[in-house]
Amino acid sequence: MLPAERVLCAFEHREYDCVPIYVAGLSSRVASAVLGREAYVGGGIQQYREACALWEGEEAHREFLERSLRDALELIRVLDLDVVRSAYWRMPQRPTKRLDERTFLYGDPEGAWRIMRFDPETELYQVVARSPEAEPTLEELEREARRARETAEAYRPRPEDFPDLNAALAEFGGERAVPGRGAGLCIPRQEAWLAAIALRPEVVHMLLEAQIVRARKNIRVMAEMGLRFIQGGGDFASKAGPFYSPQAFSALMLPRLKEISAECKRQGCFHMFASDGNLWPVAQELFGESGVDCYYEIDGRAGMDLAQLRRRFPHLTLMGGISSETLHLGTREDVVRETRAALRAAKEYGSIIVGCSNQVVAMTPVENFQTMIDVLHNERAL
Repeated sequence: MLPAERVLCAFEHREYDCVPIYVAGLSSRVASAVLGREAYVGGGIQQYREACALWEGEEAHREFLERSLRDALELIRVLDLDVVRSAYWRMPQRPTKRLDERTFLYGDPEGAWRIMRFDPETELYQVVARSPEAEPTLEELEREARRARETAEAYRPRPEDFPDLNAALAEFGGERAVPGRGAGLCIPRQEAWLAAIALRPEVVHMLLEAQIVRARKNIRVMAEMGLRFIQGGGDFASKAGPFYSPQAFSALMLPRLKEISAECKRQGCFHMFASDGNLWPVAQELFGESGVDCYYEIDGRAGMDLAQLRRRFPHLTLMGGISSETLHLGTREDVVRETRAALRAAKEYGSIIVGCSNQVVAMTPVENFQTMIDVLHNERAL
């Protein structure tokens, strides 16, 4: 089978010739070791690189975008993965001032501003100082939700607005699975929004409705482009469980997830939902009632066991099973054990695409990452 056929089998619950594999994301450091040169992929480091490119001018920014796309696609070929990741983190906002080699100021120095600094060891690009600002009031959240709805109504996505996806389709065609995107649905994790769930649920409703409007439009464009696997979701849990109650999830999230799933089905697509953390408290609603076809970013260290998920939700396609934490902090033996356990579950239950559940972080030993890749390729046969 071609990789794309193998992945489609996982979504259609048909038998594949071997376990399909993927990597959710790579730090620049680990990717550079794979390619043998500096790789323009990663998390915060890509945002910092974009800040530098925007500061240097239009030509530098164009070169940044071209190199980032080229490196992301080359990694798929070199690692021989079944699922394509064509884009990494972005922050296309030109800084106001460069304070030193690794530090930029954004915004108005006399008004609202923030300072962001890059840490090369962790590859994080984070806010280190900002202008004083009060926690938004419920009235301000309502205005934000109304603006989001107005913006969503005016949003007019076109296939040409997604150059990385078009490039991935041109590069891999029907050879490898290229997921689409734009079906996200998430209540912001800021304290004010979490409080609004209880105090002003109608404002949260309004914000989620804006996300639904955008999602519908994106799904239709993805289908027009020939992309059948539509990534969505949004982080809403830690290892301890969701950030809000199952009752709030049922009232606020579940009806909208059903709408996204229905739109995907109308367009002949599969609805993919991602979130870190322990989702068992809302698993019946999220995986049993919402119509979601696929759950990705699955982390066993958060209690989301592949075999248990497949037994309870036999209609669900799963992606993940190998923890970023294990790759980062575990021994080589830990990596081998966890990778083999995920492969065993995929072979026994089917409809599982095995890989690292989330970003391979900057300080991950390259040897651990290579061990995972070697085991995936050498032991994926049924």
